[in-house]
Amino acid sequence: MSDLNDGDTGYRPISCADHDVFEIAILHRTQLRLMWVENNVLQDQIVTPLDIETSNHEEFLVARSTTGQTVRLRLDWIHKIQTL
Repeated sequence: MSDLNDGDTGYRPISCADHDVFEIAILHRTQLRLMWVENNVLQDQIVTPLDIETSNHEEFLVARSTTGQTVRLRLDWIHKIQTL
């Protein structure tokens, strides 16, 4: 049996309520305004969520920005979610 803390990336699971917001927005292709910190830079963007992926015990939101770029955001980096 392996220890789940091996290679710990510091990921912390998000609340079920926030996860539900992402799932519903994906189903309905509802735009979200998200604020997150990535590489010590605050990001504030409107995105259309496409999917949630899991890799190495981390969850990521795959979304399309208003410029058409696909972004992959680690869920625990997102600090604010607003449904538009």
